[in-house]
Amino acid sequence: MRFVETWIPATLVSTRDLSPGIREFLIRPDQFDGAAYPVGSHINVSVTIDGLPETRAYSLVGEASSAGFRIAVRRAEDSRGGSRYMWQLAPGARLDITRPASLVAVDWTRENYCLIAGGIGITPILGAAQALARRGADMKLHYAVRGRADAAYLDDLSGLLGDRLAVHASDEGKRLDLDSLFASLPKGTLTLFCGPMRMLDAARHAWIGAGHPLPDLRYETFGSSGTLPTETFRVRLKGSDVELEIPRERSMLDVLNASGHEVMYDCKRGECGLCAIDVVAVDGEIDHRDVFFSDHQKQSNEKICACVSRARGTITVDTLLRADAI
Repeated sequence: MRFVETWIPATLVSTRDLSPGIREFLIRPDQFDGAAYPVGSHINVSVTIDGLPETRAYSLVGEASSAGFRIAVRRAEDSRGGSRYMWQLAPGARLDITRPASLVAVDWTRENYCLIAGGIGITPILGAAQALARRGADMKLHYAVRGRADAAYLDDLSGLLGDRLAVHASDEGKRLDLDSLFASLPKGTLTLFCGPMRMLDAARHAWIGAGHPLPDLRYETFGSSGTLPTETFRVRLKGSDVELEIPRERSMLDVLNASGHEVMYDCKRGECGLCAIDVVAVDGEIDHRDVFFSDHQKQSNEKICACVSRARGTITVDTLLRADAI
């Protein structure tokens, strides 16, 4: 169960391939006014995976446009199925989506801004770059990619930012050195980040190590990225004989709720912590993919965010749902 969410019907207007593994989707709601939305906004899209309804969140690309909402989806074989579903859609397909919402607060009064994108993490960062460039802000964007051929929107960004864009391409030997970058930033710089979980963990450690206050590092996350491969694992429920299989295409949250073991949730992105449940035992390894818990809390393995985090092996959890309380 969750807070109320408003879904609206929409049509997939067009698609275009930005790179061999990234496809852009232009989606137009039936009742669309082209109104502006906050930087860092995303929409949820209703998808079907193995015949079951699921929800996936995608960042909106760039600022508002009268044409509709743009999202970009990386085709990931090691995913829970959302990208495969999106990539098989053709223009004209009907979709159910939510209205834009943002969990990223941008302070537009800062003197300096640093933008960092890792791979497909460029999607929310592009809109921030456009907004800051329009305001004439002192900013620079660092774009970390495997190679320039994988860098979505690179031409757009080059034209917009010029020498305020730094591309860190691994195949050119130009890896992003977060420690050096953050050490060079003036105090009071606001940094906006979006990238995979390993990169975010490194960014947070480097940010703190450089002496910057953690609230000045703002980030958008992908709930699907982790440190372990996405694979099937098992969940036992404390005080019962129930053991559930969590397939690679579904989240622990979805399986628990579909089985009648209600877990509250809201963001489904590992950010709000509402779906956190107690971990009683671990026979294997937990892959914490949330950004809600601290490093210390993750190491303790006492709780898990059921919406995004996964495991290898079997874990025993306590959902606090009791038959005699129903």
